Amino acid sequence: MPDQPSPDRRLADRPFVKICGLTRIVDAELAHEAGADVLGAILSPGYGRSITPALASQFVERTALPLVAVTVDAPVDDLLRWADEAQASVLQLHGDESPDHLARLRESRPWTLWKAVRVRSAEQVEQALRDYAEVADGLLLDGWHPDQAGGAGVTFSWHDIAPLRDRFPSGFQLIAAGGLNPDNVGTAVQQLRPDGVDVSSGVESAPGIKDPQRLTAFIAEARRAARALGSEP
Repeated sequence: MPDQPSPDRRLADRPFVKICGLTRIVDAELAHEAGADVLGAILSPGYGRSITPALASQFVERTALPLVAVTVDAPVDDLLRWADEAQASVLQLHGDESPDHLARLRESRPWTLWKAVRVRSAEQVEQALRDYAEVADGLLLDGWHPDQAGGAGVTFSWHDIAPLRDRFPSGFQLIAAGGLNPDNVGTAVQQLRPDGVDVSSGVESAPGIKDPQRLTAFIAEARRAARALGSEP
């Protein structure tokens, strides 16, 4: 069994920036050069930005950044095999995975585990906190779309979710995703005070192709908003 990378200290910075939906080595390198903290690859097959674990492992080898393996309702054995081959240190579960499913993953390796929630209401997020706080390391809050498990470029109501921020247990991360782009990430950071921000289509020139200017602008805006938060009394 391959050794797993330990969770990177970048995941403790706030907010870290994750560039997801990577399909090309050149874009992983671009994200690294622009200052991204974390890379994300969709390893479940059949989605528009799905790639092989072998390609994802090249992102780690070329950049030395931690890799998030994004999967949707994958059987535990498949997920472990993909993540091992990809050299992933974080697992992001984007389907209807149960707390028991995450508990099995928790027992298998020293992963960082994020459970994605496609947000439709504050009550849904409150329930997810009750269900997953003991077995995951954080919730990734994504926009809801009736036909897509993620990556739809849809925002959720930050205003409705912001009051729940202080209900997240100490050390349990909130990662903001869903429809983020260079124009709105600063507002999301200000309202949600997330531990991390996650972007895919919002920094693309075409599906699966990252745009250098949008990617650089996104990271700069996230950092600017974080500095502004830090200067508030």
